[in-house]
Amino acid sequence: MRYAPLHSDLADGPDSGAAHWLKTTDNRQIRVGHWVSDTDRGTVLLFPGRTEYIEKYGRAAASLRARGYATITLDWRGQGLAERLLPFRATGHVHSFRDYQKDVAAMLTHARDLGLPKPFYLIAHSMGGAIGLRALIEGLPVRAAMFSAPMWGIQMNASLRPFAWALSVAARRVGMDTGMAPGQKVENYVNRITLDMNELTSDPDMFDYMIHQLTEQPDLGLGGPSLRWLYEALNETRNLARLTSPRTPCLTFLGSAETIVDAPRIRTRMDKWPGGTLDVIDGAKHEVMMETPDVRERVFDATCALFDAHP
Repeated sequence: MRYAPLHSDLADGPDSGAAHWLKTTDNRQIRVGHWVSDTDRGTVLLFPGRTEYIEKYGRAAASLRARGYATITLDWRGQGLAERLLPFRATGHVHSFRDYQKDVAAMLTHARDLGLPKPFYLIAHSMGGAIGLRALIEGLPVRAAMFSAPMWGIQMNASLRPFAWALSVAARRVGMDTGMAPGQKVENYVNRITLDMNELTSDPDMFDYMIHQLTEQPDLGLGGPSLRWLYEALNETRNLARLTSPRTPCLTFLGSAETIVDAPRIRTRMDKWPGGTLDVIDGAKHEVMMETPDVRERVFDATCALFDAHP
């Protein structure tokens, strides 16, 4: 077990955090971090979104710790400090969305090896929501799950969707799918946008928190996705839409000001999820766990109440 860097000063998480390098079954190096105490009564497997990294969830881990839960999270392959998959490290890339399940498996094994407190629960945000749904359907051993603006579809203009499919498929066929998708930028999103224009949060403090992390540690940042990532994301979300929801108790949060993921697909799935609940938060943007303090309290209170109900 090799220790990896954890920028605790930037994470602003609980005490006693640690991170390790792990190798997946296909020999990719990922970084996994955790925060645990002697009093935690369960562990949250926290699946981040695209472009994200362990330190971004330090404050979320503190909110979970205050409610009695340990947290383990990771840098997915191709982002954060995990192994980047292209020589041009700013491009977000994955060969297959199935590969993320290998990262999940490595993280789960690591949680068990560390002896993190059981039972396990799931929190999954955005792209992590697609990965998390697939993992649940395939038997991820958690008692309950919370999804935050899950990427069960990508929001785009209806007229652009056929173009996105055609371009990503064509690029894959001719071996030119490692290039960045049209319209995407090299710079990380929060480093090139202003608070009033951003689609992530309406809270100035949390927006500054993200900017500070990437200013201090630029290697954590990631730019736009590759055409291959786009194809794989479109294909995976289409495939997931055809599958029945698991019977795992589930709470999903969606901001009424969501502009990144496909809100109708979230509503459709949650309407049919056995015992599932959809909570739409008025005025919230994409990242409800990083919204204003009142929204964050609402999210973590309700999430941990769900977990408490399934010990």
